[in-house]
Amino acid sequence: MSIPITWVDAFSDVAFGGNPAAVCLLNDGVSNDNDQALDDVRMQSIASELGLAETAFVTRTEDPAVFGLRWFTPTVEADICGHATLAAAHALRESGVVDGAVPLTFLTRSGPLGAAFEGDMVSLDFPADPMTPCALPDSLKRQWPTADVVETGRSRYDWFVVLSSADLVRAYEPELAAVAAAGDRGLLLTAVGDPGTGADYVLRVFAPNVGIPEDPATGSAQCTAGPYWSGVLGLDTLVARQMSSRGAVLRVQVDRERVKIAGHATTVLTGHLC
Repeated sequence: MSIPITWVDAFSDVAFGGNPAAVCLLNDGVSNDNDQALDDVRMQSIASELGLAETAFVTRTEDPAVFGLRWFTPTVEADICGHATLAAAHALRESGVVDGAVPLTFLTRSGPLGAAFEGDMVSLDFPADPMTPCALPDSLKRQWPTADVVETGRSRYDWFVVLSSADLVRAYEPELAAVAAAGDRGLLLTAVGDPGTGADYVLRVFAPNVGIPEDPATGSAQCTAGPYWSGVLGLDTLVARQMSSRGAVLRVQVDRERVKIAGHATTVLTGHLC
């Protein structure tokens, strides 16, 4: 068995930026038994071995523009993942499986997700996940002085905290045990962008409960942060900057119940899993 694998840095136009994802193309015509050989345990083992925030497993369907897609962190199967979906679309075009002329549909455990090609960028079409205002659990409440916190709530997957400045988001040193104790996937920390930086808002994402201490670039987080900042700033189109050590720029468009998340992707290496 030989499975094509592409290592992609998503939400970055250069190597070693954004968020790395591995994309494994199954049932590619090289081996007819790829799907049977890669059961859930095998896919989780591959993701754990690679150690990336996400490893994506892509399968063909009878429709050349429709693919099955599953995501695994080093410890669990993920419910949704933006950067690995962007990486999957990029890898399919780079390898010639698709030509980029028509949008793709990925069938996932979160339902159908779209990906379209806009020049050298990929634009994802995801469902909005608005934040519901609520108080933080005690483990998180102790992380910041009350004066630094503008608003708190939760999305379907994460706790959501708005701080009063981008500097506070940048300087935050996470207590991962406290984030994990709060439950859910993790913590989305955000603030309005500084004037002159080109970013409408900034964010960081911590997900220790799924094996990701800090996520370098999080597409799915824009399903919550995008609608929030669209409402606050009165903008339908925004630029988000993820303030991880690798850094990332995400372009976000909010259209009622849908959020489009666009960015570049860069192939770092290609090969085969034996």
